[in-house]
This record gives sequence, C-alpha cells and structure tokens, in this order.
Amino acid sequence: MITSRMLVLLLVVATLATDALAQLPQGWRADLQVDAQSYTPDSAINAPAVREKVLAQGFFNVLYSNEHLRLGFRYEAYFNPLLGIDPRYEGNGIPYRFIQYVGDRVDITIGNSYEQFGSGMILRTYEERSLGFDNSIDGVRLKVRPTSGVQLTALFGKQRAFFGLGPGIVRAADLDVELHELAIGDEKLFDLPFALDLGASVVSKYQPAADPILRLPENVLAYATRLSLTTERWNLYAEWAYKINDPQQTNNNSFNPGNGLYVSTSYSGDGIGLLLAAKRIDNMDFRSDRGAIGNVLTINFLPPLTKVHTYRLFTLYPYATQPYGEYGVQGELTLTIPRGSALGGPYGTTVTINYSRVHSIDSTKIDEFTYRSTWKPGRVLFYQDFNVEIQRTWSRTLKSTFTMVALAYNKDVIEVKTGYGTIYPLAFVLETQYKLGSRSALRTELSHMSVRGDMGSWAFALLEYTPVSNVYLTVFDEWNYGNPDPEKRYHYPAASVTYVTGGTRIAFGYAKQRAGILCVGGVCRLVPASNGFSLNITSTL
Repeated sequence: MITSRMLVLLLVVATLATDALAQLPQGWRADLQVDAQSYTPDSAINAPAVREKVLAQGFFNVLYSNEHLRLGFRYEAYFNPLLGIDPRYEGNGIPYRFIQYVGDRVDITIGNSYEQFGSGMILRTYEERSLGFDNSIDGVRLKVRPTSGVQLTALFGKQRAFFGLGPGIVRAADLDVELHELAIGDEKLFDLPFALDLGASVVSKYQPAADPILRLPENVLAYATRLSLTTERWNLYAEWAYKINDPQQTNNNSFNPGNGLYVSTSYSGDGIGLLLAAKRIDNMDFRSDRGAIGNVLTINFLPPLTKVHTYRLFTLYPYATQPYGEYGVQGELTLTIPRGSALGGPYGTTVTINYSRVHSIDSTKIDEFTYRSTWKPGRVLFYQDFNVEIQRTWSRTLKSTFTMVALAYNKDVIEVKTGYGTIYPLAFVLETQYKLGSRSALRTELSHMSVRGDMGSWAFALLEYTPVSNVYLTVFDEWNYGNPDPEKRYHYPAASVTYVTGGTRIAFGYAKQRAGILCVGGVCRLVPASNGFSLNITSTL
C-alpha cells in the first residue's frame, strides 16, 4: 500500500514542482501529472497480486512559444505502468519532442506531431493517457497556406511505439479548401450565404514484407474526400474513405480492400436541436505495423456513432468500434422547454432523446482471404442504445438530472468472447446538485441497472460534498447485488478527497475497482480489478 512516507514524498515533489512552474519566464509553460496506485490482492474480486506493491507513472511537459517559434518536450516515467496500461511502457525517457516554425504562409514541425485529416478515417494521431495511447508521428510536417481559404498539409515519419518507433513509414498529404474564404488579395472569389469546406487526403504506409507464403503489399495507400456545409442553423458533413488491401494480424490477413462512409447533419433552432448520422465501415483497421494488435501503431480513427455515457453504471457496457465491418445510425433530439411554462417550470427544463444502432455489414465469404460485401446492413446486431435525459433547475439552489438507458449489447462481438450472446441492460440514474452556500455544495447520484444474465443487476450510490469551492469529498459504493452466484454479490466501495488550488489538483483515495472495459471515443482497453489506494496529481501553468 502507499505508506505515509511515500505520500508525504509525493506531495513534497508536487509542491516543489508547482513552485518551479510558477517561476517560469515569459513564453514558457509546463504541466505535470503523476498517477500512483497501491495494489492489495483480493481473490474475491480477482484483484491480482502486484510484485512492486505500488505502481506509478508520470508525465512532465515543457513548452515554449513566441510569435514564430514553438518547441517542447515531454518526459515520461513508468515505474511500472498501472495495471491495464500496456506493460511495454516500462521505463522512462523523452518520447515526445518537437520544434516548430509558424509563419504567415508556412508552418513546419520537426520531431513529434499530432495531426488529423477530416474525421480521422485515414489519419488521426493523438494522445489519450487514460488508455495508454499515443500514436504521434516522429518526422517532418509541413503546412502551407498559399492564399486565404487554402491549406496544404504534408508529413512523413514513423509512429511512436512505447519508447521507440514502429517499423513502418507513414507518408500523408491533405488539401483543405474553404470556398467561402477563398480570395485573391483582399477580394473573395465567391459571395456565398453559407460556409463550404472541401477536402481531400491521401495516406501511404510502407513496411517491408517477408512472409514466406503470402504476397503482402509493402506500400498500402488510403485516400479520402470530404465536404462540410454550414448555414446559420444547419450543418452537413460527409466523408468517404478507401484503403487498398492491407492483410495484417488484426483482420486475419484479409486481402479485401477497406472503405468507410460517414455522414452527419445537425440543426439548431429556438429551443430545439437535432442530430442525424450514419456510417458504414468495412475492413478499415489501418496500422503502420501489420503485426501490431490492441491500441498499438494505429494510423486512423473511426468516429463512433454512440452516445458517450459518463455515469458509472452505464460504463459497464460501452461500445467499441468494430473496424472490420459495422453499419451504424444515430439520432438525437434536444428540446429546451422555456422557463415559466407548465412543463419548463420557473427555471426551464431540457430533454434529450438519443438513439443509436450498430449492425454487422452484409457479407459472404469467398475463400480464406477474401469476402464479398454489400451496402445492406447485416443481420447481426452489435449494439443498440436508447436513452432519455431530463435536466431541470428547480430553484436557485437545486437542480437535477434524470437519465434512462436501455441497451442491447452483443458481448461476444464487442468483447471477443463466446457463450454470452446479446445482453439487454436497463438502467436509471438520478443526479441532484444542491447549493448549500456561496462556496459549498452537495451532489448525489443514485443508479440502478437491471441485467438478466452476465453479472446480473447493479446498484450505485454516490455522495460528493464540497465544504469550500476547492475541496471535494467523495464516497460511493457499487453493489453487484443481482449476481447469479450469491457468493459474488460484492460491494465495490470508494472514498477520495480532492484539493484544487490554482492550476494544481491533488486527489487521494481508496477504491475496490471492478474489472471492466474503459472506452474513450470508441477506443477501448481492459481495466483489471484492483484493490488499493491511489494518488493523482496534476499541475499546470
């Protein structure tokens, strides 16, 4: 467990680091993050023994910028990585560093960079520490703006693979044209009553092929086109992507080409908001190493069409995007009932109704390496989510949020398991926030999820007390009271205290953590069960 001496040491380090950040000269800024956790084995919840007893990881960013120059680096240390984070992150070093020149027409970066073309279907590099994910490209990136409304981006390099680089070389280019901003000198070429943005991208990866049996492509090309149309109330976005055949470990060496279509439209009016979206994905897992698995060396990102739930019980069954074939639709309606009306009350009420459904694609296997697919949805339901959220302010001191979620969750597909089939959870949550004074508040959360099969039903209760505006005291309990095995009807309690001052946040707590899946934007990782204390420190200046 985290001893008092270790806790004092970490707090002293955080204090010294915060003081050091406060002394940075003009143009410089930095941020620090430290996550540490102790692990006590618990056979009841299958929390494993950890030889180190305590695992810790830290990140320290230093950035400098002036009118034309930006540079920075990030030091990372994993001693050793927290459970659930890929153990290949073990060690320390500076895997991210760059220098960038920003001019009026030219922007050039040498070193690591993050980039996204369109929605990311053929290129998106980014960092998500909660997933242990970082696929930055180490190389050269050039952006050129020859005239108003036109930007050309080109880059090449290798992707980060833990504290090294992957074997493949990534080359990419993107052209973005905003027709409503296109001009020669100070005169616009088009006088449009709407904003129209057109784009085209191409990405290529090279990796030597040495398979003794299969004739693998060493150069894999992907391209995409997109359109965005925005008026005062409407927005339309559409993107089409294509990738040549790319046999790799994750698609069982399929020689089928990949393609993806993503379309969304939204409307915003007085008291109403509407979103409609659809997508089709077919064999679009794109990596710079054909042998990589998990969240390693991915080049692209496939935007999900499901609501991102944040309430704890709802995260028991998150959806993971299926890059090898999925057909999805989503619709969301938001109604703002005006204050003073019978339904809106004296302070107004907001109702949000959301529905999403994801199926397989219709396909027929031809041989061991190829299949034929159509544009019809397949028969296999992967995921369905119908949810309603009602937010209401009752008075100057009290407001509440009531949410209902009904899911269909194909566990065999989403978690790559067998024998579970489709699960149908039904969950409710009531969150209240009560303002006790100008600087103090009380927040409660009561949730229930009924589940037939799998782990059975759950209940959850949370109480968060804020005695002053920068201190948070939180306790909660997650109870698997409906587990089919009476001996596994465990409680998962937790308690924490959080202190915030300036740009520094320090949180210390204890929790029994159930095993599960953590997803961010449709990208997921397994979170093992654990039992112990945790310390989280972030500081920014």
